[in-house]
Amino acid sequence: MSTDTEVRTGVYEGMFLATQAAAASFGDLIEHINTIFERANAEVISMKKWDERRLAYEMDKQKRGVYILTYFNCPTDMVAHLERDVQISDKLLRVLVTSAEHLSEEEIAAHNDRAGLETETKLKAEAGDADANASSSKVHLGAPVASEIAAPAEPAPEAAPEDAPEDAPEATDA
Repeated sequence: MSTDTEVRTGVYEGMFLATQAAAASFGDLIEHINTIFERANAEVISMKKWDERRLAYEMDKQKRGVYILTYFNCPTDMVAHLERDVQISDKLLRVLVTSAEHLSEEEIAAHNDRAGLETETKLKAEAGDADANASSSKVHLGAPVASEIAAPAEPAPEAAPEDAPEDAPEATDA
C-alpha cells in the first residue's frame, strides 16, 4: 500500500494591488509577481493590467494603486503561502484570490494581455531613461558656459515728453 497522495490543484483568479512606487518600475513589479507565483508552485494562465486608480481609503500611506488581474493554476494548499508572500511584500498592498472553476478556458484566455504588459514595461523603461537623461542634462558642475549666460537686457529708450516739440531748443536759465 502506497502513501502517495494526489496533489489537488485548482484554477484561481487573483487581483493584486500594487503601490504607485512599484508601478513606476513596471517590469520589476511583473517579475516580482511571477516570483511569488513560482514560490507557490503556480502556473500563470493569463495576466493583465486591470486599472490604475485612486483608492477608496489610504493604505500604507498610499492614495493610488495599480491593479493586476491574473488567472492561475495552483495547488490548493499553496494558496495560503501565496497570500502570505503578498502580505510580506513591500511592493504589493493586497491580493484577493478566488476560485475560477466556473470560468471556461476561453473566458480566461480573453483576459490574457502579456504582450501588452511587455509593451508597457518597455515604454515605461524608455520613458524612465529619457527622464533620467533629461534631468542629468540640466545639472552642470562648475561655471556656466558662455552660451548659457543670459545677455543683459538693454534699457528701454526714454520717451520724450509729448508736450515738447522735437525741434524746439532746450530752455536754459539765464
